Amino acid sequence: MNEQIFKGNWKQVKGKVKETWGKLTDDEIDTIAGNFDQLVGKVQEKYGYKLDEAKKTVNSFLTKLNSSMDKTIDKERH
Repeated sequence: MNEQIFKGNWKQVKGKVKETWGKLTDDEIDTIAGNFDQLVGKVQEKYGYKLDEAKKTVNSFLTKLNSSMDKTIDKERH
């Protein structure tokens, strides 16, 4: 999922962000507002990850989310 799609789908994505990283507050999630770097920074801060680890974790999350969204779209088309 590229950053434009991430920002564009933020309302749908933020619930999954909250499920995945429960230590993030609602205010922090609202502040992130689909910004990849801010999400990485908050995950790094709250979970004590190194920067590379936080980026890898967020990228993995987005890849899984993108796959899940693609499957949902395919089901809706059929």
